[in-house]
Amino acid sequence: VQLVESGGGSVQAGGSLTLSCAASGYIASINCMGWFRQAPGKEREGVAGINSGGGNTLYADSVKGRATISNDNAKNTPYLHMDSLKPEDTAIYYCAADSGLLYGQGIPAWSEFNYWGQGTQVTVSS
Repeated sequence: VQLVESGGGSVQAGGSLTLSCAASGYIASINCMGWFRQAPGKEREGVAGINSGGGNTLYADSVKGRATISNDNAKNTPYLHMDSLKPEDTAIYYCAADSGLLYGQGIPAWSEFNYWGQGTQVTVSS
């Protein structure tokens, strides 16, 4: 499975952006996808997650109400739309996928995901 993110860039605080992740390879093996981010000097943290068939969506507290994750089931392409961006949202955003399913209310640790994209930079200026 190969994942390629797109949609990153620079945006003013209060603005919006949408990230997408193109999946290729044995995408039939993917059952969940997620978005993580890593700011300089910080650990990688989960932002949002979704099961490929839809239904269960998970969000980090820091983005609840501002982020929406969705998935094009036919292509297994997840999207992350974020509104009201803040400078603290600045990070490299990574797409992740796994054959497992998301359940419960918390986004699993990044180590639970087997497939990763190379990341796309998002910079929010004040």
